[in-house]
Amino acid sequence: MSGAATPLVGMFGGTFDPVHNAHLRAALDIVEAGHLEQLRLIPCHVPPHRGDPEVTTRQRLAMLRLAVRGEPRLVVDERELQRDGPSYTADTLATLQSDFPHAHLCLLLGTDSFISLPTWERWRELAEYAHVIVMTRPDYDALALPAALGQWLRGREVAEWRPLREHRAGYVLHQDVTAMAVSATAIRDRLRQGRSGRYLLPDAVWDYIRDNGLYGAGADAG
Repeated sequence: MSGAATPLVGMFGGTFDPVHNAHLRAALDIVEAGHLEQLRLIPCHVPPHRGDPEVTTRQRLAMLRLAVRGEPRLVVDERELQRDGPSYTADTLATLQSDFPHAHLCLLLGTDSFISLPTWERWRELAEYAHVIVMTRPDYDALALPAALGQWLRGREVAEWRPLREHRAGYVLHQDVTAMAVSATAIRDRLRQGRSGRYLLPDAVWDYIRDNGLYGAGADAG
């Protein structure tokens, strides 16, 4: 499939435990940079590379919906939550490709996730279904790539978005996003210490966390 008018649909997966402002700002940066038709935020059910989420699936899903309310380009997608067992990205991309036959898919990965790709299940298959967008941070050039990833990258890297519209899958684009030193782990630690999550999370998400006493946060937190 080719043509400049081919729509791009993004996939941004994760535990979102909880979703925070750095997730959302990076997602919107990518939507704007690539003029994506939409970006689907896909919370995983059973994360294969980390421990189980600290809150329920229903609660993570509710926080995501609150976070993207009012931004139609960001869409919450439940498909991995409806799947038993670990959430493998190759399987998810295959179903997305079936659902969006006239679009080209873009898989969004943070720098750390990208470097760890060779540890993923069937990671080489990802390029059969989608382009890969690496959301880069300032120190990316100083990071060492695993040998297998370096070999896989040869001939795949592009410097602009146009090839992603002209070809169905297989390219890798590094895209700068707004640098925000925010992580879900740090937020959970902060809340367990009785500190506020305000301004690190969307207001609606912060209110939901307090109202439901998630991550040790009380209703009287700031």
